[in-house]
Amino acid sequence: MKILPLHQLSDIDAIEQDREPTDAELDAIDAEMPLIRAEVEELDVRISLMDRSVTELDARRLRRARRKVLAARRELTNQACPVTEVGA
Repeated sequence: MKILPLHQLSDIDAIEQDREPTDAELDAIDAEMPLIRAEVEELDVRISLMDRSVTELDARRLRRARRKVLAARRELTNQACPVTEVGA
């Protein structure tokens, strides 16, 4: 039995899939790495809590991980949108 693709890849699609990320794309990923790390840490905590009851220490770990995610998002947002002062 032959498995058929859902759609035929055009030459552009094939080239697009084989290319390496550009420097700008790598810089964007690098800028988001603190957020990515914080989200992975929060996910690790959530996974560790899936098969057991949550203790007070576990609740603290989860709150700490959530705060890290929020702080990383805040930092990333503030870097992307610099605040300009309004005044006379």
